[in-house]
Amino acid sequence: MFKNTVTDLLETALAEKPSLFLIDFSIDSSNHIKVIIDGDNGVLVEDCMFISRAIEHNLDREEQDFSLEVMSAGATSPLTHNRQYKKNLNRVLEVRTHLEKIEGILAEATDDTITLKWKVREPKPIGKGKITVKKEANIAYKDIVEAKVMIKF
Repeated sequence: MFKNTVTDLLETALAEKPSLFLIDFSIDSSNHIKVIIDGDNGVLVEDCMFISRAIEHNLDREEQDFSLEVMSAGATSPLTHNRQYKKNLNRVLEVRTHLEKIEGILAEATDDTITLKWKVREPKPIGKGKITVKKEANIAYKDIVEAKVMIKF
């Protein structure tokens, strides 16, 4: 009952701000509510406050004791939602599939696949030395085991 109420409040709040989307939501046995959100344009503190208030102000603490935590997906958190790929276009990703690990620039994100591009130094076909070769990989979301944005300084 409590979880259904919180779920309804969360869905209503997210519907009011369509640029935000849910990454994770849980309620443990001690009624600790944890909500992780992300946004097409990032997440501001005000967005977390909006979601928090939409839930907290509509629950009665006299009826149910609870704690509430609303946060954005961290910069080093793996990408779990297709919308997260679209907001990270032109950033460097490390993508792990069942077969390989690729680090490259996210060039495209469609509804079914992503395209990574990167450069690698390979031996010349003839003679000594190396040449820079441009590589590209199309990877289906279903084949991705884990993908993370690589933060470069």
